[in-house]
Amino acid sequence: MQKTALVLGLLILALALVFTGCQQSAVKQIPDESNESGSEEKLSGSITIAGSTSVQPLAEELAQAFMEKYPDVKIDVQGGGSSVGVQSAYEGVADIGTASRELKDKEKPYGLHEHVIAKDGIAIVVNPANKAVNDITMEQIKKIYTGEITNWKQLGGNDAKITVVNREEGSGTRGAFTEIVMGKDAKFRDDCIIQPSNGSVRQTVATDPNALGFISMGMLNDSVKGLKVNGVDPTPENVVNGSYKIARPFLMLTKDEPQGVVKAFLDFVCSEKGQEIVGKEYIRVK
Repeated sequence: MQKTALVLGLLILALALVFTGCQQSAVKQIPDESNESGSEEKLSGSITIAGSTSVQPLAEELAQAFMEKYPDVKIDVQGGGSSVGVQSAYEGVADIGTASRELKDKEKPYGLHEHVIAKDGIAIVVNPANKAVNDITMEQIKKIYTGEITNWKQLGGNDAKITVVNREEGSGTRGAFTEIVMGKDAKFRDDCIIQPSNGSVRQTVATDPNALGFISMGMLNDSVKGLKVNGVDPTPENVVNGSYKIARPFLMLTKDEPQGVVKAFLDFVCSEKGQEIVGKEYIRVK
């Protein structure tokens, strides 16, 4: 009887040890949620981001989500244009520079670290009242911006002068548009209306039935109509599959290999959570 009781006792003890080990293993797999953010580590510090007005709204949303996760981190997001973003990163004026285009040949020797955070298409937009024109070719777009095409009737539309809306020098959207559509030797017509942001281009086109402009695909809404280009709709799916040709990357640039809170932020941007935010209006890269 004593021998049976001893065996039973050892069996109960062994089962208890096994159960305790499973609990410890499970606890190790659960993130530390002792603080409000639910993060495993405490982060503090500040980050300055400057550059592309196309990237700015996305950078602001990513920064807000990161600061909610890490309340002791402060992120300041500024615009200025892609050229400003590249120069700010190179000179160390900003921790992160942003650009909505590929780096120019003259900028590549800076040795900046490029982090592609999203992709975006550039939509050619007209006023919704323009019912006659729904499709345009790359060559026609170029001719509009060089001044060879000046009237909508040349495109099958009404007999009305085209109000051509352009972006300012240094704009990443303009830089990408110039590279993809215009080419190196083409010059913009002199009578373009120049606007400082995607939002202001959209607003101008939305209030002028004869206007045409280009904006980030992520800025498309019902106030303007995105034209097909060479028969292809301006959609994220068509940018990904390569059929829509007017597309560009969104870059975050650092002077050196990112460290500390800057690295943590860039890791967040490329994480599943960060790319969920990207995917709301832009094209994910991870």
